[in-house]
Amino acid sequence: MSQFGKVAVLMGGASAEREVSLMSGGGVLKALLSRGVDAHAFDPAQRALCELKQQGFARCFIALHGRFGEDGTVQGALELMGIPYTGSGVMASSISMDKIMTKRIWHFEDLPTPQWCRVTSVAQTRAAYAELGGPMIVKPAHEGSTIGLTRVDSLDQCESAYLLAARHDPAVLCEQFIAGDEVTCPLLGPTNTPQALPLIRIKAPGGNYDYQNKYFNDDTQYLVPAGLPDGEEEAIAALACKAYQVLGCRGWARADVMIDAVTRQPYLLEINTSPGMTGHSLVPMSARAVGISYEDLCIRLLEHTDLDSGVAA
Repeated sequence: MSQFGKVAVLMGGASAEREVSLMSGGGVLKALLSRGVDAHAFDPAQRALCELKQQGFARCFIALHGRFGEDGTVQGALELMGIPYTGSGVMASSISMDKIMTKRIWHFEDLPTPQWCRVTSVAQTRAAYAELGGPMIVKPAHEGSTIGLTRVDSLDQCESAYLLAARHDPAVLCEQFIAGDEVTCPLLGPTNTPQALPLIRIKAPGGNYDYQNKYFNDDTQYLVPAGLPDGEEEAIAALACKAYQVLGCRGWARADVMIDAVTRQPYLLEINTSPGMTGHSLVPMSARAVGISYEDLCIRLLEHTDLDSGVAA
């Protein structure tokens, strides 16, 4: 493992997903150390990024989630310092973090995604509800882990839903709700030839896959194999690969998809370019289904830093 040199596992950070990032980073650090990698925890909220160069780190495993870690900012700083890193580059990270821009690109590329409106006021949220109909999802455009998200079932809920989302982001997304199966598709590899790992179908208590049910509730069911009708998993995997390609993602990502219960049409919701690596996280769960251990997954992602970051080791 000396080929990797001194490795920084970036975790924590200053986003609303700091708690989850610390759990992800802790798991990655333990896995890398178990394989003999010279890995060290590095929290950008507590240390200046320039210390990475000063202290001789050869590459970074990005286990940051949300802003200032998944949005291209850290990636840009690492590019300037010439330090290879895991995951997507500056542009793909920035676009993928912006749910509205992601949907615009997918729409332009004729990839199915629920109808949406960008709103900046309560009045616009009410107008969006009148246009999209109910139920409707209201969420911040630049957050993850369902932070600030509300399902709106009546016009009366629009104000509280908008105000909650706007506390996290001035740009708020109103999105058509798709009733049906919720699945996610992890992806590994370069932009042009990604590998889709097995789909996971998610069954959360009450159909509410919120922050608590994602990370702290053992009642959520994760089905691998997903148990979808013949041909659906292959079609969704192909759709996820296309979504990954048009955004320019690389290294790894996870595409979230809803399947309309009546038409069985899959709709892309968003793509995560620094997915969770906690005990409840979906990428390692999917990888295990095809014989890739958590430790092997971490090593594989680290191996791709030289190829994917665009800078020399």
